[in-house]
Amino acid sequence: MATNERVLPGLQANRALLTGGVVLTGIGSLLGAAGAAMICGALVTAGREWMRGLETRPTAYAQRALHEARVASTAGWEAWRTEHSSPN
Repeated sequence: MATNERVLPGLQANRALLTGGVVLTGIGSLLGAAGAAMICGALVTAGREWMRGLETRPTAYAQRALHEARVASTAGWEAWRTEHSSPN
């Protein structure tokens, strides 16, 4: 009764198979986590190299877009004020 143990009435589990399954699942999980870490490291390195190769930094694009949005907002506001403050 050392190898097979009654867990529930009518259910016998082979302890050696359960232990082997748990060990293999743990090893697989560790290998999967290691693989995921390697993929993330490779992607981060590639991203850094890509950023270094750009002629214009992404922050410059963002600043230009923000400036254009402010100019468009101001122009829209001025047009609205001009339209709604006219005596017509």
